[in-house]
Amino acid sequence: MSRKLENKVAVITGATSGMALATAKLFVEEGAYVYITGRRQEQLDAAVKHIGKNVTGVRADSGSLDDLDRLYEIVKKEKGHIDVLYASSGVGHFGIGIDAITPEEYDRVFDINVKGTIFTVQKALPLLSEGASIIMTGSIASVKGFPGMGIYSASKAAIRSLARTWTLDLQARKIRVNVLSPGSIDTATFDGVPQEIRDSFTEKIPMGRFGTSEEIASTALFLASSDSTFITGIELFVDGGTAQI
Repeated sequence: MSRKLENKVAVITGATSGMALATAKLFVEEGAYVYITGRRQEQLDAAVKHIGKNVTGVRADSGSLDDLDRLYEIVKKEKGHIDVLYASSGVGHFGIGIDAITPEEYDRVFDINVKGTIFTVQKALPLLSEGASIIMTGSIASVKGFPGMGIYSASKAAIRSLARTWTLDLQARKIRVNVLSPGSIDTATFDGVPQEIRDSFTEKIPMGRFGTSEEIASTALFLASSDSTFITGIELFVDGGTAQI
């Protein structure tokens, strides 16, 4: 390993599985101490065990401001600062057309994807080092239309907009803000999804396959490390070309 994050402190929310868990593991391998969050203690404990070292799991719901306060109090007490913040928590849905959207579904998606991201970043600000890297999880759904995914897509478009504004808000502190937007990635999100639907997604991917969590992790490492010190305010698509055609 190149140890690109040697002695760095990272916080990754929603990191008990899939892309964020793979990212946490890679960050530790690259020299970082990582705090991860999850809503379920059993899954959180399993993720910590999987990563193996230099990791602390904090049970927290990113939609809960009290949970976020508790997370950052722990980080402040133990490390005193944050070099990389990866706001990765999110929820989605399939097959909810405009005629089926309910206030409850709107609140569920926006409370975690938008409100949760806003306050995950805001409450971390006192701990963020000068020149820190903020990464937020977007989606190709922010720029492409998919039937039955209107609320989710709108929430990810909001994340893209926030990155533009926060790049300017935080420029005096040299804090970089970028969005990492996956396409179809082979994670638990697609567990139970009928094969014909998976195939319909694959047909839209120029590279002809789903991506992997490890490919997301390596991209997050790029945005977190000194390899990307002149990159801020972008949305980086990791999607096999789907959003580009």
